[in-house]
Amino acid sequence: MIEGLLADLVIEIRAFKRAIEADRKIYAMALLVNEEGKPLTKAMLRDRFDDARAAADVPKANFQFRDLRAKAATEIDDERGTRDAQSPPGHATEGMTATYIRHKVGKKVRPLR
Repeated sequence: MIEGLLADLVIEIRAFKRAIEADRKIYAMALLVNEEGKPLTKAMLRDRFDDARAAADVPKANFQFRDLRAKAATEIDDERGTRDAQSPPGHATEGMTATYIRHKVGKKVRPLR
Protein backbone atom coordinates (compact mmCIF):
# COMPACT_ATOMS: atom_id res chain seq x y z
CA MET A 1 0.00 0.00 0.00
CA ILE A 2 1.21 3.48 -0.78
CA GLU A 3 0.04 5.72 2.03
CA GLY A 4 1.31 8.09 4.69
CA LEU A 5 4.95 9.14 4.45
CA LEU A 6 5.55 6.77 1.53
CA ALA A 7 2.76 8.47 -0.45
CA ASP A 8 4.28 11.86 0.36
CA LEU A 9 7.68 10.65 -0.85
CA VAL A 10 6.24 9.29 -4.12
CA ILE A 11 4.56 12.66 -4.77
CA GLU A 12 7.88 14.42 -4.12
CA ILE A 13 9.76 12.05 -6.44
CA ARG A 14 7.20 12.53 -9.22
CA ALA A 15 7.49 16.32 -8.91
CA PHE A 16 11.29 16.05 -9.08
CA LYS A 17 11.06 13.86 -12.18
CA ARG A 18 8.66 16.28 -13.91
CA ALA A 19 11.05 19.16 -13.24
CA ILE A 20 14.12 17.44 -14.65
CA GLU A 21 12.23 15.87 -17.54
CA ALA A 22 10.88 19.28 -18.60
CA ASP A 23 14.42 20.69 -18.81
CA ARG A 24 16.13 17.70 -20.43
CA LYS A 25 13.36 15.89 -22.31
CA ILE A 26 14.29 12.70 -20.49
CA TYR A 27 11.62 10.29 -19.33
CA ALA A 28 12.33 7.18 -17.28
CA MET A 29 9.72 4.66 -16.20
CA ALA A 30 11.75 3.94 -13.05
CA LEU A 31 10.53 5.68 -9.91
CA LEU A 32 14.04 6.37 -8.63
CA VAL A 33 16.21 8.45 -10.95
CA ASN A 34 19.44 10.39 -10.60
CA GLU A 35 19.92 14.12 -11.07
CA GLU A 36 20.00 13.61 -14.84
CA GLY A 37 16.72 11.68 -14.92
CA LYS A 38 18.34 8.32 -15.58
CA PRO A 39 17.18 5.26 -13.59
CA LEU A 40 19.15 4.48 -10.45
CA THR A 41 20.77 1.08 -10.64
CA LYS A 42 21.50 -1.19 -7.69
CA ALA A 43 25.16 -0.17 -7.89
CA MET A 44 24.25 3.52 -7.86
CA LEU A 45 22.07 3.05 -4.77
CA ARG A 46 24.84 1.12 -3.02
CA ASP A 47 27.41 3.82 -3.88
CA ARG A 48 25.14 6.53 -2.51
CA PHE A 49 24.50 4.51 0.64
CA ASP A 50 28.24 3.96 1.10
CA ASP A 51 28.90 7.69 0.63
CA ALA A 52 26.21 8.61 3.18
CA ARG A 53 27.57 6.10 5.68
CA ALA A 54 31.09 7.50 5.24
CA ALA A 55 29.81 11.08 5.63
CA ALA A 56 28.10 10.03 8.88
CA ASP A 57 31.40 8.46 10.01
CA VAL A 58 29.75 5.07 10.62
CA PRO A 59 32.09 2.11 10.16
CA LYS A 60 31.02 -0.33 7.44
CA ALA A 61 31.12 -3.20 9.93
CA ASN A 62 28.48 -1.42 12.05
CA PHE A 63 25.88 -0.76 9.35
CA GLN A 64 25.53 -2.16 5.85
CA PHE A 65 22.96 -1.72 3.09
CA ARG A 66 21.48 -5.14 3.89
CA ASP A 67 20.81 -4.02 7.48
CA LEU A 68 17.95 -1.83 6.22
CA ARG A 69 15.84 -4.95 5.72
CA ALA A 70 16.40 -6.09 9.30
CA LYS A 71 15.75 -2.57 10.59
CA ALA A 72 12.40 -2.45 8.80
CA ALA A 73 11.41 -5.86 10.20
CA THR A 74 12.44 -4.77 13.69
CA GLU A 75 10.41 -1.56 13.56
CA ILE A 76 7.31 -3.39 12.33
CA ASP A 77 7.79 -6.02 15.05
CA ASP A 78 8.04 -3.27 17.69
CA GLU A 79 4.83 -1.64 16.42
CA ARG A 80 2.62 -4.57 15.38
CA GLY A 81 4.35 -7.90 16.09
CA THR A 82 6.30 -10.56 14.21
CA ARG A 83 3.39 -11.76 12.07
CA ASP A 84 3.06 -8.29 10.47
CA ALA A 85 6.86 -8.01 10.15
CA GLN A 86 6.89 -11.22 8.11
CA SER A 87 5.31 -9.85 4.90
CA PRO A 88 7.62 -6.99 3.79
CA PRO A 89 10.76 -9.15 3.57
CA GLY A 90 8.70 -11.99 2.06
CA HIS A 91 9.42 -14.61 4.70
CA ALA A 92 7.36 -17.80 4.64
CA THR A 93 7.50 -18.29 8.41
CA GLU A 94 7.52 -16.15 11.52
CA GLY A 95 10.60 -18.08 12.62
CA MET A 96 12.60 -16.80 9.66
CA THR A 97 11.46 -13.25 10.39
CA ALA A 98 12.48 -13.68 14.03
CA THR A 99 16.08 -14.31 12.92
CA TYR A 100 16.14 -10.91 11.18
CA ILE A 101 14.60 -8.93 14.02
CA ARG A 102 17.16 -7.09 16.08
CA HIS A 103 16.19 -7.59 19.69
CA LYS A 104 17.86 -4.93 21.72
CA VAL A 105 18.00 -3.75 25.29
CA GLY A 106 15.21 -1.32 25.94
CA LYS A 107 12.57 -2.89 23.69
CA LYS A 108 9.19 -1.26 24.32
CA VAL A 109 6.67 -3.36 26.19
CA ARG A 110 3.18 -2.63 27.48
CA PRO A 111 2.26 -2.98 31.15
CA LEU A 112 0.25 -6.05 32.10
CA ARG A 113 -2.32 -3.98 34.02
